[in-house]
Amino acid sequence: GNMIHLLLVGFLLGGYLILINTLFRRSRCKGNAGMAGKTVIITGGNTGIGKATALHLARKGGRVILACRNRDKAAAAITQIQQETGNSEVLFMHLDLSSLKSVRSFTETFLKTETRLDLLINNAGLVADGRTEDGFGVEFGVNHLGHFLLTVLLLPRMKEAGGGRVVTLSSMAHRWGHVDFETLAVSRHLGTGSYSWQFFQAYCNSKLCNVLFTHELAKRLQGSSVTCYSVHPGIVRTELSRHVSLWQKVFIEPLARLLFLDPEAGAQTTLHCALQEGIEPLSGRYFSCCEVQEVSDRAKDDAVARKLWEVSESLCGLSS
Repeated sequence: GNMIHLLLVGFLLGGYLILINTLFRRSRCKGNAGMAGKTVIITGGNTGIGKATALHLARKGGRVILACRNRDKAAAAITQIQQETGNSEVLFMHLDLSSLKSVRSFTETFLKTETRLDLLINNAGLVADGRTEDGFGVEFGVNHLGHFLLTVLLLPRMKEAGGGRVVTLSSMAHRWGHVDFETLAVSRHLGTGSYSWQFFQAYCNSKLCNVLFTHELAKRLQGSSVTCYSVHPGIVRTELSRHVSLWQKVFIEPLARLLFLDPEAGAQTTLHCALQEGIEPLSGRYFSCCEVQEVSDRAKDDAVARKLWEVSESLCGLSS
């Protein structure tokens, strides 16, 4: 019995070591670009990965704007960040990505009150079912479309300052995504349904949109000094899945504690794309564990990326 016991322990330990060196690998951002005098917007910067990102950039002396829905959560995060970093230039601006009107009013306020923008970090994201204010599937509407409009409206300001970067959080889940333009045209979503696998599929689809958006954005930024990157943050314990069932709490929570990254570890690849000097030639590419990674053909399909851009423009009411 002892032998089998030992084999089992060995097997589990081996499995654990493989997992923490592959799927749950940690990395450290070594990028050291200065942030003094620079302005950053982080969507969803009041919890999880976004908050860890904000903390690091505030520590480097940046002016950090948390663009999020919940004022109270933001205020608490800001107090903590200011205390830990001694940087008073951390502020809240209201942004609800599930409302295109809110995106427009946020950018209007920002453009009136702020003179420059150096980093736009499209960090907010959710796994949920339902519709946005404009009637889009909530994952497509928030994870992709709200960020698409936000980025397009802020680009002129980024080009003025020069050398700006757009970092969009995708996920390895984009590998299981696909973009069905017919469904999108007919029902304004990329998958919906109340079963967890259905909204996980819609999540994967929205994360593929993030990678395609970055691919096309890089093309449109050619000739300017602004660059863009999409990232997989790692598999992180966040509030992404606040709405989980009991069986997930019982089975997934213990595993999550053992394997999943904390938000600080999850912020490292975002920070790499924000702060690493010399990655400009990699504009439009996808990063994981602080290094550029190849994506599937589907995730860099020029025609699909262009079509997604054009469809997104028309859904946002932007005439190109």
